[in-house]
Amino acid sequence: MSEQSQANDNAVGARAQLTTADGTSYTYYRLERLVELGLLDSIERLPFTVRILLENVLRNVGGEFAGQNHLEALAKWQPAAGSAGDDFELPFLPARVVLQDFTGVPCVVDLAAMRSAMHTLGGDVTKINPLVPVDLVIDHSVQVDRFGTLAAFGHNVDLEYERNQERYELLRWGQRAFQNFRVVPPGTGIVHQVNLEYLAPVVATKDDASGTVAFPDTLVGTDSHTTMINALGVLGYGVGGIEAEAVMLGQPLYQLSPEVVGLKFTGGMNPGTTATDLVLAVTELLRKHGVVGRFVEYCGTGLSNLSLADRATIANMAPEYGATAGLFPIDDETLRYLRLTGREDAQIDLVERYAKEQGLFRTDETPDPEFNEILELDLATIEPSLAGPRRPQDRVALGAVQRVFRDAYDTVFTADGDGHDIEGGDNGYDEQSMESFPASDPPAAMAGQTDEGKIPGESAAAQVAEDREVTATAVLQRPITSEHVGDVSIRVEGMDVDLHHGSVVIAAITSCTNTSNPSVMLGAGLLAKKAIERGLDVPPYVKTSLAPGSQVVTRYLDDAGVSPYLNALGFHVVGFGCTTCIGNSGPLPEVVANAVDENDLVVASVLSGNRNFEGR
Repeated sequence: MSEQSQANDNAVGARAQLTTADGTSYTYYRLERLVELGLLDSIERLPFTVRILLENVLRNVGGEFAGQNHLEALAKWQPAAGSAGDDFELPFLPARVVLQDFTGVPCVVDLAAMRSAMHTLGGDVTKINPLVPVDLVIDHSVQVDRFGTLAAFGHNVDLEYERNQERYELLRWGQRAFQNFRVVPPGTGIVHQVNLEYLAPVVATKDDASGTVAFPDTLVGTDSHTTMINALGVLGYGVGGIEAEAVMLGQPLYQLSPEVVGLKFTGGMNPGTTATDLVLAVTELLRKHGVVGRFVEYCGTGLSNLSLADRATIANMAPEYGATAGLFPIDDETLRYLRLTGREDAQIDLVERYAKEQGLFRTDETPDPEFNEILELDLATIEPSLAGPRRPQDRVALGAVQRVFRDAYDTVFTADGDGHDIEGGDNGYDEQSMESFPASDPPAAMAGQTDEGKIPGESAAAQVAEDREVTATAVLQRPITSEHVGDVSIRVEGMDVDLHHGSVVIAAITSCTNTSNPSVMLGAGLLAKKAIERGLDVPPYVKTSLAPGSQVVTRYLDDAGVSPYLNALGFHVVGFGCTTCIGNSGPLPEVVANAVDENDLVVASVLSGNRNFEGR
């Protein structure tokens, strides 16, 4: 039930009341009021991304940062380039901040320094606190030192505490000292999965002088894959430490009027394909089209065929396809996931009522918003794939992996090769470097640039299809061979084995992208079961690891009865954190590392992560 509030202190009269099933009343800021005032012709034509940003400005009009001019400029948003107000800077005030331990520690140090300065001045140090809720999840410090044994997890956690004792003591102090600041301890999970499963309310609330205000949950985080939360209909993206600190201290992020590219999903995926295959196709398509400095928003009836976990996989890889964020609007699947993860019934009811009241709820009958550009992807065209050997946007159909790998390292596998690489086009920022660790975001210099690598006058989808055909034709001309090149004999764990060019020396089930998805994880468990039943094993020179996105994952793997099979192949839990995905794979066994170095072998890692930069 909704009724307009009599007590309205908002300059445009947008305050209203929303009552939930349990009789709780919330104040909210009606977007429909902008239509009534003639500032906006229709809410339905706006992308959901713009609706969320518009509510943010509307709710803060008359405050320190947002004025009537900001509201009117964003209300006039049009998809056509050069429309009124499209070069206007808008103040965005996120509801909360998420941090991880690498980039979060400096934020805590700065808050501590502010308290020290306050003490020196004789002031009250307890007044120095974050002004918005802040959650710091410790996930970036665990390293895979021990593997292939049930003792791996405990050993790696002990080493993690030993190496990071001073940092962790600081964070524990911060949690006790500051208001609005929580720390999720080591060994719990990856920040983005914890955010998805537990931290995100989807609709946030805050008490003010007139009662409790409800508004869309929004956030920024000090990690590029913060975008994973967009799967829940929560607008969030990664920023630098300075920007995160500014938001913590109540300052807005200023951004230009948003450009939004729509990606319309139709149909459904075929058996044998996964969300991983889908996100690699999406990444390939969007990198070809060009979405750097832009928002992506997903629409179409195909959304109803994607689980929340599948959506999270796609939203997670926004940095890889270059977008600021990739938003999935709130719908029935969102509510189902909130129930699945144990959110309270009252909160789920609030999410549903608020989203429907504000035009933030999607159904299959919802008309497509007006986007700056719109692309389409038929889910039935997705095929089993991986990406490699050097960049996440280089999608390779599963059947072409050997040929593509050998083509990429032509001088290694042929006597007369020319050493050419398979990468096509040079966008200037695709090459990895030492400076890219542990994340590699699109540089600010590229913001607003579109269509990188795209042929003028040809759609990105058409160009991707054409490129696939050309690549497939060239690759298929190369013969498949079982002949190894560069064989080196070594002795590992009492066994004599051969290493060669192309040997897989790291196999890691890791990262927030895939270990958060039950269908993919259970698929890995079933594959392990079938492998054991057929007498297959992993060569002893392969460093195997399993680093789930949260402890929930190990519970359902155990409940499904597949954990023993994964363990039998060496995929024991090594930690609950980012591990190999951010380069924390730990050292290879010495005998393997020496053989690789001394014989200049080109070896490979196979991982379920979102980053596959060479040497990482």
